[in-house]
Amino acid sequence: MVPVTALKTKAASPARAEWIDTILKGDCVAALEALPDHSVDAIFADPPYNLQLGGVLHRPDQSKVDAVDDAWDQFASFEVYDAFTRAWLLACRRVLKPNGTIWVIGSYHNIFRVGAKMQDLGFWLLNDIVWRKTNPMPNFKGRRFQNAHETMIWASPSADSVATPSTMTP
Repeated sequence: MVPVTALKTKAASPARAEWIDTILKGDCVAALEALPDHSVDAIFADPPYNLQLGGVLHRPDQSKVDAVDDAWDQFASFEVYDAFTRAWLLACRRVLKPNGTIWVIGSYHNIFRVGAKMQDLGFWLLNDIVWRKTNPMPNFKGRRFQNAHETMIWASPSADSVATPSTMTP
């Protein structure tokens, strides 16, 4: 179960007031299905990174690194991860207003797969934003460069959408 981290919108009627400016907890696709079509101005998504970590990771002092090894970040294959990604993106697309925006953050483990799925579904990529980490995870195994950033994709439902940083920043 992946939580919906934040949704912000304006209610079209008093009956929908219970979810305005609210964090919805639960399975993201099920939570989004409870919302009306084209009712959300902006979505910030922090999906599972599908880290595919194998084994235990230790620091140089031999203490264990608590990496993401929870069930919600475990996928049997890239095909399963892609199907999950497509499902939550379709749910987001349905609830986004025509001029709404979606912000998706990820690492090199997942952001390229997510971006490709977004394009496959017709999202219009507006920008990629680099979040520079001032205190990144050390390169414990010495097999890669230190990953000192994450990438955020800023997109709209289509190329015809009107979105600007000054009006649509989450």
